Amino acid sequence: MNLDDLKTFYDRSSQAIASDPRRTQAHKSLLAALESGSLRAAEPDGMGGWRVNAWVKQAILSGFRNSSMQDLSVPGFAFFDKGAYPARSFTLEDGVRIVPGGSTLRRGAFISKGVVVMPPAYVNVGAYVDEGTLVDSHALVGSCAQVGKRVHVSAAAQIGGVLEPAGASPVIVEDDVFVGGLVGLFEGIHVRARAVLASGVIITGSTIIYDLINGREWRKEVPEGAVVVQGSRPASGGYAKANGLQISAPMIVKYRDARTDAATTLEDALR
Repeated sequence: MNLDDLKTFYDRSSQAIASDPRRTQAHKSLLAALESGSLRAAEPDGMGGWRVNAWVKQAILSGFRNSSMQDLSVPGFAFFDKGAYPARSFTLEDGVRIVPGGSTLRRGAFISKGVVVMPPAYVNVGAYVDEGTLVDSHALVGSCAQVGKRVHVSAAAQIGGVLEPAGASPVIVEDDVFVGGLVGLFEGIHVRARAVLASGVIITGSTIIYDLINGREWRKEVPEGAVVVQGSRPASGGYAKANGLQISAPMIVKYRDARTDAATTLEDALR
């Protein structure tokens, strides 16, 4: 099926999809389109923003609903999961560097040439990881997350996924972003190009990001080139004041400059 046929097929009720005899063919076409990068759960709209393709997420969910549990075990390791999205297989010609040690890249994920995956890491269905990106050890790229070119996803960073509701925006990390170790990005956060997130920064959909340079607050978006560190602010209320309690608060302490670039550049030898 081409993309128009796929959209028509999946842009229906779950009951209609489940009863359609073309379901297996459609699922195979869906996997091929996602893995080639011709189909994405979210994509740039050409005007500086992004649009969510809700029907793509609905199609992915359909695969879970309409497949049964299967034995996906390999020698020495027992795995039992829905058969629609097993681990992807790669060849040398794919140009993806998957370092030995136990990473899993699931079917339905786009992994561009030049991507480096350090073990153990996990990339889930519907995710899009563009060229030159490094996914480091114990890092997660969640379902439908969109990761741009030359992004550094450091060790144990968590880029959260989202499938439901279908219209919800996934986490978006644009080109040349540095995601520090143990960073957590969840609930549709949008990180603009060249931002730097220092180790331990946690950002959710309700997080307020305090811009100390421009004296303003950001929600659900990290602006382009921002350097964000994990700070704290006083908790409200008499009890909190009496006990000196604080709430964690991400803060923009500067915007990216040549010194920042030098500190976050990956050595070419690693690639």
